[in-house]
Amino acid sequence: MREDRQFATLAVHAGEAPCQVTGAVDTPIYQSTTFAAADSDEMAALYSGERPGYMYTRYGNPTIHALEIKIAALEAGEAALAFASGMAAVSSAILGYVQTGDHVVAAGALYGAAYNFLNRKLPAMGASTTFVQSTRAEDFEKAIQPSTRLIYFESPSNPTLEILDIAALARTARAHGIPSMIDNTFASPALQQPLKLGITIVVHSATKYLCGHGDAMGGAVIGPKDYIEHLSRDILRDFGGIMSPFNAWLILRGIRTLHLRVPAQCSNAQKIAEFLAQHPQVERVHYPGLPSHPGHDLAKRQMKAFGAMISFEVKGGYEGGKQVMDRVKIFARAASLGDTRSLIVHSASTSHRAVPREQRLAIGITDGLVRLSVGVEAVEDLIHDLDQALAL
Repeated sequence: MREDRQFATLAVHAGEAPCQVTGAVDTPIYQSTTFAAADSDEMAALYSGERPGYMYTRYGNPTIHALEIKIAALEAGEAALAFASGMAAVSSAILGYVQTGDHVVAAGALYGAAYNFLNRKLPAMGASTTFVQSTRAEDFEKAIQPSTRLIYFESPSNPTLEILDIAALARTARAHGIPSMIDNTFASPALQQPLKLGITIVVHSATKYLCGHGDAMGGAVIGPKDYIEHLSRDILRDFGGIMSPFNAWLILRGIRTLHLRVPAQCSNAQKIAEFLAQHPQVERVHYPGLPSHPGHDLAKRQMKAFGAMISFEVKGGYEGGKQVMDRVKIFARAASLGDTRSLIVHSASTSHRAVPREQRLAIGITDGLVRLSVGVEAVEDLIHDLDQALAL
């Protein structure tokens, strides 16, 4: 497919074409664990990778491969690899670079499970992480050690919506001869394409905006072809975090409307953030679309829109945050994001419960922080729902 096609066309067509055998327009679900070879020589060639094809779904599957081609096209990457979940993608992508004795420089504000992997699991494997409590690229550079093998971050971050300078961090990593990796889940490729800004590797929880309908779990890693081949051969096959073909098909279906869903969600989020910023029961709103946000100008430069994720701090602390979550009627009390329906979560008691309170507060996740994933409902209804929930 031509590289100069527009994003919307890639979202619909990349990786997919009518079946040459049946004429089916939709990519078939190859719900098969294994694929037959014509003879022993062909099977040996498939096992060794000497010839392209499929022999066992843990090694590759046509439906999954179609999804990988589509995601790589959307992120403007050489290749992509699908995983069973976002954390399977994150952990595998990190392990593709980091071994015993190695060091990672990571942002302090991260998704709770990613933080736990870097803070707990890597040390058990003999590696270490320095968490940078800053958005400044120069502070990341100060944390680099001779054993550093990776810079890892999110932008916007989960759940405090910090904006980091993607191009600056990419330059910092290149200057020290190490790769950079960003979790692009919150923005999706509809809003930013970090590889074009110099980042080495992009990871996604495909469960979120790529799927968009809350019905399939998956993850993806996008980057240079040789690294993706290494990850497939040496990490994914051995750890076995394989996406199911049916989930791949559901995510393929979801991506076809990514370019339609995300702008509508962003529009709703902007109006909700402006409403919350004026509400007397709200102490602070974290949304890069507000001029008061410290990353507003940077977000304008590196994002096409400001996203559909909002977090805000409710008066009343821990109990105040829980009460707002308990009182909503339209927002679903659910821990995911990127769905067409709007979701709400109280971070301190759910996603970041395992993070020590001192560490949680240090990265801006206060006791009363509430996170919203804004959907495509009528924005007037969503604002009214939040207004009545905030009438404490």
